[in-house]
Amino acid sequence: MNFEFTEEQLMIQQTAREFAETEIAPTAIERDKEAIFPAEIVKKLGELGFMGMMVSPEYDGAGMDTVSYVLAMIEISKIDASVGVIMSVNNSLVNYGLEKWGSEFIKDKYLKPLARGEKLGAFALSEPEAGSDATHQKTTAVKDGDYWVLNGIKNWITNGQSADYFIVMAQTDPDKRHKGITAFVVEKGTEGFDHGVKEDKLGIRSSDTCSLTFTNCRVPEENVIWEVGKGFNFAMNTLNGGRYGIASQAVGIAQGSFDLALKYSKERKAFGTEIANHQAIQFKLAEMATKIEAAKLLTLQAAALKDEGRNYIKEASMAKLYSSQIAVECALEAVQIHGGYGYVREYIVERLLRDSKITEIYEGTSEIQKIVIARELLRD
Repeated sequence: MNFEFTEEQLMIQQTAREFAETEIAPTAIERDKEAIFPAEIVKKLGELGFMGMMVSPEYDGAGMDTVSYVLAMIEISKIDASVGVIMSVNNSLVNYGLEKWGSEFIKDKYLKPLARGEKLGAFALSEPEAGSDATHQKTTAVKDGDYWVLNGIKNWITNGQSADYFIVMAQTDPDKRHKGITAFVVEKGTEGFDHGVKEDKLGIRSSDTCSLTFTNCRVPEENVIWEVGKGFNFAMNTLNGGRYGIASQAVGIAQGSFDLALKYSKERKAFGTEIANHQAIQFKLAEMATKIEAAKLLTLQAAALKDEGRNYIKEASMAKLYSSQIAVECALEAVQIHGGYGYVREYIVERLLRDSKITEIYEGTSEIQKIVIARELLRD
């Protein structure tokens, strides 16, 4: 395996780091406190090509590789995981699925503005009674001439209030269960389509999460993704592509926690010397750094396999499982190293701790990742 990044990858990493430090960091605490969506930041990310990183230039994307995407996601998420998840959903769950399985009509009408960062996307699979078990979709779509009529509710939708285009899974043939699910593109403002109030979340508070409702919502036939009955396959395959995005976010949270803990340990004095000189703190830092490096390598391995056109399902799930665990552990240790100061907003690590937990839950819980990994192991 080649551990050297290309000049282009290093340039993308540096650009993301500088953008995060200059454009994202100054407002991160206030946006978290007030749950303010970073609309202007997302617009600037789009102008840099970061909202359509892996989309082909043919569809107005930046045409970058997956490794570059992972490096950029880590840098953004180090500073603000809320911005990281907005970027991840648009790249990994929306653009990826539309480019791979969307019709030319869908790519031209929806993918191109999403890849340019002019529009924002959301992925609507979860429901009140269908979380980890996504086969039991209650949202229905009934054919009516050249339209499909959608009725139902979606839950926990990232970018739910701010997105322009939504990928929505609905049951089109209940007798076939998961083989009767179909994916649609639904535009914001379509009659019969609305969103609920923004959830008041523990973490990633600057990203908006809400429920969606469909009441006799008419969607044109040409907005079917892939083909009728392929919605579950589409969703699962798309989520495989999304897991290295959340793994990257988790690595970023862990790295951000470590960076702040290391800096603080060199400044804070106790018992006549900087606390970095105490073995108890040194052991914490050593364990954090080792775990972060392992999580980063797992994530980059999944990205490299995807870039090579090889099967990366097991590796992406391993990366997501381990990186999310490490994000929580490192954020918790960073708070501990900061002591009382770690418990207040000004020192940032308390936000990283709150942000970290969701990485073990969304886009497949840690328990689901273990099922996926075991299934892939037994398949070999």
